[in-house]
Order: sequence, then C-alpha cells, then structure tokens
Amino acid sequence: MGNYIESLPDGWTIYLWLVIGAMIILAVVYWIRWGAKNDQFNEDIKYVVFTEDDKDKMDPAEYAKSREVMKAQIASRIEFKAREEAKRHKQGA
Repeated sequence: MGNYIESLPDGWTIYLWLVIGAMIILAVVYWIRWGAKNDQFNEDIKYVVFTEDDKDKMDPAEYAKSREVMKAQIASRIEFKAREEAKRHKQGA
C-alpha cells in the first residue's frame, strides 16, 4: 500500500480532500433534514423543563405556554408509542 501511495503523481491529495469534504457536506445536510423532520428546531422545547413547582417563579403567560407545550409533547409521545406498537404488532403478525 505504501508503494502505491508513493507512486501517485503530485497533487492527488486534493482529490481526497474534495471527496471527504463532499461526504461531510452530505452528512450535514442529512442530519439537518433529520432534525427538521423530528422537531429538533422547535424553540418551544425550552418549556419542557418547567414543572408545576415553577408556577410562582414564572410570568402567567409563560407558565400557560409551558403547560400547553407539555400537553403537546405528551400527546406527541403517546402518538409515537402507538405507532411503534402498531409497527411491532404488524411485524409480529
């Protein structure tokens, strides 16, 4: 392998860098697309960390928003679990 690399003409490494750069760009595009499809860029996710105990520390509008976001997150999770269960049931049948 070492002899093969030494026998290559000058300037071959630029092509290696171009291929690696293209692979990195494709990977980044894939992961950004995945994140967009899976609500990873949802700014309301910050409200998930708040609990009922934080009510006195928050503005009433923010607290209401946090409860609304939590309800949506719980509903999304229940829907996801139902789809996974249906998929698992379908594969088992």
